[in-house]
Amino acid sequence: MINRISGMLLIVILFSMASSQKIAINEKFYPLTSIEKLELVNAKGAIVEHHGKKGLRVTSIDEQFATEEGETMVLLPEINFINGIIELEISGEPAPGAIAQARGFVGIAFRVDREKNDHYECFYLRPSNGRADNQMQRNHSIQYVSHPEYPWYRLREEAPEMYESYVDLVPGNWTKIKIEVLGSTAKLYVHDSEQPNLIVNDLKHGESEGTIALWLHSSTLAHFRNLVIRSTE
Repeated sequence: MINRISGMLLIVILFSMASSQKIAINEKFYPLTSIEKLELVNAKGAIVEHHGKKGLRVTSIDEQFATEEGETMVLLPEINFINGIIELEISGEPAPGAIAQARGFVGIAFRVDREKNDHYECFYLRPSNGRADNQMQRNHSIQYVSHPEYPWYRLREEAPEMYESYVDLVPGNWTKIKIEVLGSTAKLYVHDSEQPNLIVNDLKHGESEGTIALWLHSSTLAHFRNLVIRSTE
């Protein structure tokens, strides 16, 4: 009996070691200090220094925000992501000339369909809501969406408060985020939080796969740096 238990423990230990090695092998780091290997969709990018840190600045390709109904993102075409962890630093603020309703929407899209880049899961921030005087507005600081069928307004109407939450944010400031994805569940962590700030247990595309994209609304001036992808598949 003791030998059997010892053998089972050994199997568990070996499996854990193999899993750890697999995660390490599939780790990719993008400092985002170059636009090489990036595919800009309705966007333009430049390498700049923002608040003392070098990174990628991204804005809409159309200064009049004519891509309002289209996607504005930066794809990483060489990535195929199913499950794992995504970490990076982001900054978002309304672009010069943006409408009053602009909130600096910025985030990460994952499991992006390679043939239809408007099919994806996404977590994003609304930095201008983080310290708003209106509490209801503060409660809409972070958001999950699933395009194209589940934009924010449908989720808010059908399941109020379930797919968005509050976190302290400042427009234009660098903000560290981490996303954990496993099966049909995804968790968003902001500011190195030990507990997730937003949990989604029913990703609308199910257990899909695809690439990863730096995401922003066309009304946003966004910055990105130090992207780390740890894939477990």
